[in-house]
Amino acid sequence: MSLHVIVGAGPVGTATARLLAERGERVRVVTRRGTGPEHPAVERVAADAGDADRLTALTEGATALHNCANPAYHRWPTDWPPLAAALLTTAERTGAVLATVGNLYGYGPVDGPMTERTPPASTGAKGQVRNRMWADALAAHRAGRARVTEVRGSDYLGVGGQSLPMLTLPKVLAGKRVVLPVDFDAPHTWTYVPDVARTLVAAATDERAWGRAWHVPSADAVPLRELAVRAAALAGAPAPKLTRLPRPALWLAGLANPFARELRETAYQFDRPFVMDSTAARDTLGVAPTPLDEALAVIVAGLRDGADRPMPSAAR
Repeated sequence: MSLHVIVGAGPVGTATARLLAERGERVRVVTRRGTGPEHPAVERVAADAGDADRLTALTEGATALHNCANPAYHRWPTDWPPLAAALLTTAERTGAVLATVGNLYGYGPVDGPMTERTPPASTGAKGQVRNRMWADALAAHRAGRARVTEVRGSDYLGVGGQSLPMLTLPKVLAGKRVVLPVDFDAPHTWTYVPDVARTLVAAATDERAWGRAWHVPSADAVPLRELAVRAAALAGAPAPKLTRLPRPALWLAGLANPFARELRETAYQFDRPFVMDSTAARDTLGVAPTPLDEALAVIVAGLRDGADRPMPSAAR
């Protein structure tokens, strides 16, 4: 039985804690308010993960330190640097593998499917923050000061998140019209939250995964329209009513809404094909993506009863 420390109790942190607990591991979840899933094997601790001394004390003896934190979008440039520094310092001091949940922002706009070899060419603030975090971690790894890895997913599928599909599907199931400034017919990779957890744990515990980033195995890319149609069919809901809003509307919304303002930087992800290749993780780590309809069935059930259910096959 190993100790795993998880920073953050959002959808991914919660799924990771549940997965590890179900496997018989000891889990310590660290958040500012001491939140996290209720499980006999999960210890919930209220602490500031940005305090390297406190986090080091909580991580001593741990096999891995899982970075599942996610500051508010508009606070990334101010909140991420000190938090990332504390996490890396803790990994250096304790020897725990630092396994970070990343994303695709660092690549910026691309033509064609993204792989782990796609250059980190983002010119946006959020993408540059993530690139700096990974560069610092990788430098520590190459210098022999720490062992690090990162798993990157596309937009999340999973109850409790604020991703585009999770803003769309509740309205679809309620028979309401969805109006968004996106191309509903552009192929897009969607990443199921329990698959992020499985990939994170696999990367943290397999030394072949250390020193590089991995894309979370995800189902084949489908347009948001198809995602909505399939979810509606599973729920017995009416055919989705989807209306594309002109791009300037997003800019106008950003004048009053910080979240909408931050979405301007990543708007390119939703007006063209946005496809992620995850072959490397499938082949090396042995993680297979959850079939899309299986994931949607769990999400539909969760939206109906308001509960964030762990995926039945999360222990794959």
